[in-house]
Amino acid sequence: MSGPSIPGIDPQAAPSGPGCADCLAGDGSGWWFHLRRCAACGSIGCCDSSPSQHATKHYRRTGHPFITSYEPGEEWFYNNETGQFHEGPQLVPPTSHPADQPVPGPAGAVPENWQQKLN
Repeated sequence: MSGPSIPGIDPQAAPSGPGCADCLAGDGSGWWFHLRRCAACGSIGCCDSSPSQHATKHYRRTGHPFITSYEPGEEWFYNNETGQFHEGPQLVPPTSHPADQPVPGPAGAVPENWQQKLN
């Protein structure tokens, strides 16, 4: 890891999987728009535009302040406590869902009228 340690970010916390852990476990709508990764524990959750908003629910439940994008090509950290974007350390890979995974996803679970179901 390069740079100073940031409280609330664990660069070694591996992502929980290729998609929103809660959606895949059957909690909520079962599909997501974009994915977010908890920078403290690696939990993958769906974004606030997604019907179930699991990333924010994870923050409220755990108090883990930082999330990062789990979308290919996006590199940012967001602090839920301050509402500000930050630069942060390189996290253990993978740093995004598989490139062949559709957005929204997962394949086969997204309703035809998904645009009307976004928050």
